[in-house]
Amino acid sequence: MAVGEVTDATFEGEVLRSERPVIVDFWAPWCVPCRRISPILEEMSEGREDVQFVKLNVDDNPATAMNYQISSIPTIARFEGGQVTQQAVGALPKNQLSAQLGL
Repeated sequence: MAVGEVTDATFEGEVLRSERPVIVDFWAPWCVPCRRISPILEEMSEGREDVQFVKLNVDDNPATAMNYQISSIPTIARFEGGQVTQQAVGALPKNQLSAQLGL
């Protein structure tokens, strides 16, 4: 399953109301560590039907980023039942990222 994109307008419906856990990558195109972690998240999403993976560009969607107090990117958050249950900050290796997100 590929990593989709969400916006301020679609965040509630696609993330907060999702029946399954959602991994949200808060990122920006100019962020080098964000670009480094993107292929790792793509790889982690492959073959996963139990978890949804999405990205939110913080420059284009500042309301959601502010709402969740995203001050460093990349921040990758796991949402379940409309709440952040786990979070990882920075360009972590795949094994650390998996552990911190409960994957």
